[in-house]
Amino acid sequence: MRRVIAALWAITALAWGADENPLKTLRPEHPRLILRDGDLDRIRAMIQQHPLARKIHADLVRDAEKFMTAPTVEYKLVGPRLLAQSRHVLERIYTLALLYRLEGKKPYLDRALRELRAAANFKDWNPSHFLDTAEMTHAFAIGYDWLYPALSPEDRSWIRAAIIEKGLDPALAVYEHPAGTWVTNRFNWNQVCNGGITLGALAIADDEPDKSRAVLRYALDSIQHALASYSPDGGWAEGPGYWHYATSYTVYLLAALDSALSTDFGLSASKGFDKTGRFRVYFSGPSGKTFNYADAHDRTEPAPEMFWLARRFFEPVYAWQEQKLLEAGGNSDALDLIWYEPEARSPKQDGWPLDAIFHSVQVAFMRSAWEDPNAIFIGVKGGDNKINHSHLDLGTFVLDAGGVRWALDLGPDDYNLPGYFGPKRWTYYRMRTESHNTVTIDDENQDTHAEAPISNHLFSLDLSWVEVDLSHTYHKLKQYHRKIGITQAQQIFIQDVLQADQPVEALWGMLTEADITLNGQFAELKKDGWTLSAEILSPRHAVFDVLPVTAPAPQTPNNGAKKLVVRLGEKVTEMDLKVTLTPHRTGQPKPAVATRPGS
Repeated sequence: MRRVIAALWAITALAWGADENPLKTLRPEHPRLILRDGDLDRIRAMIQQHPLARKIHADLVRDAEKFMTAPTVEYKLVGPRLLAQSRHVLERIYTLALLYRLEGKKPYLDRALRELRAAANFKDWNPSHFLDTAEMTHAFAIGYDWLYPALSPEDRSWIRAAIIEKGLDPALAVYEHPAGTWVTNRFNWNQVCNGGITLGALAIADDEPDKSRAVLRYALDSIQHALASYSPDGGWAEGPGYWHYATSYTVYLLAALDSALSTDFGLSASKGFDKTGRFRVYFSGPSGKTFNYADAHDRTEPAPEMFWLARRFFEPVYAWQEQKLLEAGGNSDALDLIWYEPEARSPKQDGWPLDAIFHSVQVAFMRSAWEDPNAIFIGVKGGDNKINHSHLDLGTFVLDAGGVRWALDLGPDDYNLPGYFGPKRWTYYRMRTESHNTVTIDDENQDTHAEAPISNHLFSLDLSWVEVDLSHTYHKLKQYHRKIGITQAQQIFIQDVLQADQPVEALWGMLTEADITLNGQFAELKKDGWTLSAEILSPRHAVFDVLPVTAPAPQTPNNGAKKLVVRLGEKVTEMDLKVTLTPHRTGQPKPAVATRPGS
């Protein structure tokens, strides 16, 4: 049935795409973006019938009360960006406008208009960093469309003028000269800019049809560059953080097209997009943390687009994850209520395998169980060092067990760096190979142009592993393969096999915040009532050591991170290093796990 629906969707898309006027089916009435008036009764019923929907609504009311007394935004660039201001306006307009539509309370309307007026008076929306412009245009589109029946002709005029002068006109200037811009970009800038600007065009299309039509034609062509990046299996090379940013704006765009035009021109049927929610479920570990490569924080936070994806692609596991995060206290978004999907099933109920590889991005995930907060979870990446936000970290991994993140990736907050505006300090730490769970060769970085495929794998009940071919990652090596896996759902093993023409110093390393006790070929890591017993199986002369993780500036704390390393004692031309890591509760014996041939 799902294939039939997808085929019909694609056929419809071809018909729509052949039409030269993408606004041909524009709904004349407002509101028409994402949430039409006919949807409000469904939402009210959800609030009455479902405790979680009721909680989301209560959270939004609480947030709205805070917004009512907060200062309106001011034009303030942080570094080169106005992005924080745009996001403040966007969050406030979504929340206030939704509650006004649901409850009809005029103070919500008045406060939303004050916010819009303040931002409309900005000299511009910082088009030099177009994400800022796109997100502010998005906010104004929602405010204009959702509040339209309550706005005076004067209010409609100045909001519409702001959308045109500060949003659509700057966008058209970029669309007309697209080389090297977000128009041809394959990643998050493309979706955010096209998404925000398209919402602006759809909001005012009845009053500005020519300009809106031009924007829509450009956007429908441009967005396909980014949608191709989900192919074939839904992976996202920019990592979990930018998956959310890019996918949320893709969904805003698709939802707005469908609600305003009754078609998304087949964009949602792009190859791999239906599977991208799986990528999010798999990159989220049992401890509530993600495999946070590529500039991502490690927190798994709600992503309301998962509800939309669940409904569009009939995937109840997507809704299950979003429900669990909201039930656990994650921040509610207005779109969580709008797209709320009550039908949910866990990955275990739906028969999802424990392990998965996303070959489009060369990232793999393994776990010992679904729905067990103490389960073992490993994320391993190969990939491409040329991708946006890459950190020269091919072969790195994270490890959870017992609810503890044992092997960590240093996210942007870990060193208290000033956002993205302290490039010397930030780049020094995040862009060095030594700052990840890798093997360093002669203390040098990986090749900045290197690619590392996942070359082999085995997934079974007793033994699961993946192997990453890192042979082209280090200039001084002839061959290098890293194998990481789980044995009998109890033990993790990491095997590094390399060859070099000339002797090199190879240093194995794993970043951790645990307390470490060393004993030659053995080490014990302890944290939060759990122990991770580490052992070097080969070579037997190798020993564990600990290195401090020093901050790039004295005022920058390291938050307790340190690096467990393996020292070989000499330079080598060949290495076959095998380390096992066995989690268990502190005070209880380490599980006895039989070593398997070939593991």
